Amino acid sequence: MPPEFESVLNHFSQYIKLSEPLQKELLDRLSFQTFGKGELLHDADKICNRSYFILKGLTRTYYLKDGTEISEYFSSENEWVNSPKSFIQRVKDIYYIDCLEKTETFCLKVDDLGYLFDNFPEMERYARLSMGSVFGHLMERINSQRFTTAKEKYEHFLTVYKGIYHRIPLGMTASYLGITQSTLSRLRAEK
Repeated sequence: MPPEFESVLNHFSQYIKLSEPLQKELLDRLSFQTFGKGELLHDADKICNRSYFILKGLTRTYYLKDGTEISEYFSSENEWVNSPKSFIQRVKDIYYIDCLEKTETFCLKVDDLGYLFDNFPEMERYARLSMGSVFGHLMERINSQRFTTAKEKYEHFLTVYKGIYHRIPLGMTASYLGITQSTLSRLRAEK
């Protein structure tokens, strides 16, 4: 088995015991895809029908407001990325996903994921446990955005993205935090 497959299987193994049949089905359904820096993984004008497990690289999920890109979150190695509402409900939504670096992924189509859920009950457990951590992260983000100062937002950002914040452009960081670049520069200078 190529080493790339090991990282995605290790990810699943953090949440569930992978049986041989499930492991085989996963390997049969995952496809390797590479995206260049600046390339879109998902366009808001389309329904998201793929989820991407990032082997190497960095993505940004964002939306447009009055022509301005607003960064919502960032995903990197050993994380899945998709446009959740579009992926689950099969409708268009507001999110674009682009690559901030050359990004290597494994892709899983929504129909293949449905097959895995229907035929392997442990996949339901995987979804519940992995989505629980995503939900926790989103609740922290909401609380940070609503109830903290710019400095506290920045400190929270550094904690949440501690392994990758230095790879995220400053303008995108400011957009994520909901502050100006000059405020971000001042906060960084205080560190």
